[in-house]
Amino acid sequence: MGRSRRTLPEELLLLALDPTTGTTAQPQSLDLGLAGAQLVELALAGRIAPDGDRIAVVVPRPTGDPTLDCALELLRRRGAPVRAVHWIGGPRLGLRQTYLSHLERCGMVHAVEGQMCGVLPTTRYQATDNEISREIRARLDSAIRTGVPPDPRTAALAALAHAVGLGKHLYPGNEGRSSRSRLRDLIRHDPMGGLVAHAVMDVQNGAAAQPRRGAPPGRQAGGARSATEPARGVPVQPHRAGMARVVAH
Repeated sequence: MGRSRRTLPEELLLLALDPTTGTTAQPQSLDLGLAGAQLVELALAGRIAPDGDRIAVVVPRPTGDPTLDCALELLRRRGAPVRAVHWIGGPRLGLRQTYLSHLERCGMVHAVEGQMCGVLPTTRYQATDNEISREIRARLDSAIRTGVPPDPRTAALAALAHAVGLGKHLYPGNEGRSSRSRLRDLIRHDPMGGLVAHAVMDVQNGAAAQPRRGAPPGRQAGGARSATEPARGVPVQPHRAGMARVVAH
């Protein structure tokens, strides 16, 4: 995969980033959306494919993107197709920060240090070139305004934006109601994007946490782990003593 094109996780994060405050909209659901966006990007790259409501690795060859390749390797290690809802609902520690740091290295955002309540250090991220975010937004606006079926990448981005609740951030108030509705309708134009978007919404609604009857403690239906049990191959960040830096939402 060439690096001339922004990945879906990067685009979703840029959509969520407020150009004025440097905070991200819908931070909790956005973390789920970034994990889902990785799946769609890997599918667009031909590395994975949907298998019913599951995700199967079809080509384990690396893409050249370290963060995507980490996700691809974790999927490969599963050895069998994994339910999208279980993958997205698993721990993804630091994924948003990983992408923010990547965007900073690429020069698309810059970190602004500050303090919360005059004591706790914080970091906000502001776009260095709002034209990039405007171009991404324009693709969504065009699909909503014209009603012409968008390309798979834009359709998947729309589906993910709806799934994580960015509709009210992008098209606020009563005047944005019809645009939010059309944003939701774009979910049908990309099967993989739709599968992942529904999985993101299912996780938020608690569907991924429903245990199978008779399942042993610590396991969920389909072999998924509980919220307190780390996914295999995903490092657990140690608790750090002292004052931590807060990434402003």
